[in-house]
Amino acid sequence: MRLITYQSPTGPRAAGLNGDGSCVDLNSADRRVPHCIKKLLGQGDAGLRLAAEAARLGEPIAAEKLVLLPLVPNPEKVICVGKNYAEHARETGSKPPDEPVFFSKFPSAVCGDGQPILLPPESNQVDYEAELVAVIGRGGRNIPQSRALEHVAGYCCGNDVSARDWQKGKPGGQWLLGKSFDSFAPIGPALVTADDIPDPQCLDIKLRLNGRVMQQSNTRLMIFSVAELIAYVSRVCTLSPGDLLFTGTPEGVGFTRRPPVFLQAGDRVEVDIERIGSLGNPVKS
Repeated sequence: MRLITYQSPTGPRAAGLNGDGSCVDLNSADRRVPHCIKKLLGQGDAGLRLAAEAARLGEPIAAEKLVLLPLVPNPEKVICVGKNYAEHARETGSKPPDEPVFFSKFPSAVCGDGQPILLPPESNQVDYEAELVAVIGRGGRNIPQSRALEHVAGYCCGNDVSARDWQKGKPGGQWLLGKSFDSFAPIGPALVTADDIPDPQCLDIKLRLNGRVMQQSNTRLMIFSVAELIAYVSRVCTLSPGDLLFTGTPEGVGFTRRPPVFLQAGDRVEVDIERIGSLGNPVKS
């Protein structure tokens, strides 16, 4: 099943996306399904089964008539992992880590498929990073690795947009701020539920900049799997429904190229992940 969130006159509402491009407002089709996607994801498998049935039976709405929002418009946490592909670690001049390297983005950085990546005047070194994003369903803390994927509601494409001159050039390295400008966390195009992706560690991942392939890899090359990452970070904080876990980017980012390649106004960035689809965002000043 594929889930999206759209803007209604009463606020954000969860919808199911059908194969023909139409949508179904899930709560309108079945009042037992919450209109809030975080509440829906928090119901676990039972809620997703109700949602799937509602999507199948509900009255379709033409998707082009909807104002689409990010899949999770206001996640509680946006958790990111650095250097989770060995070749990416090496291209940055680092050794592959022995333990996961975590950082975060402000939730206000999240934007959706088709929405612009906004180049801030404070940076002239804005870079791209294609990533698989795991979306937490059932929350928890101290989650064992063997049960970690049971806490994943689904997956989407993500782009960990990064202002390198802030991340690396500011005193001490401004990782949080360099990663958190508004629009620096595009996600989409839809949340594909975990039952459609039983193994997240065998997905082709690719990033295209103006049609040119810049990154191409497979999630099997992650140093730490999705399950390992969830188990590790949940030792520190309680995961909540709708939390986003950006799982790291493969090699080919812009700042390591010679000459460096940074995003410019007028560019278009697309992240393609097998079984999920394509997340596309224009770049604007």
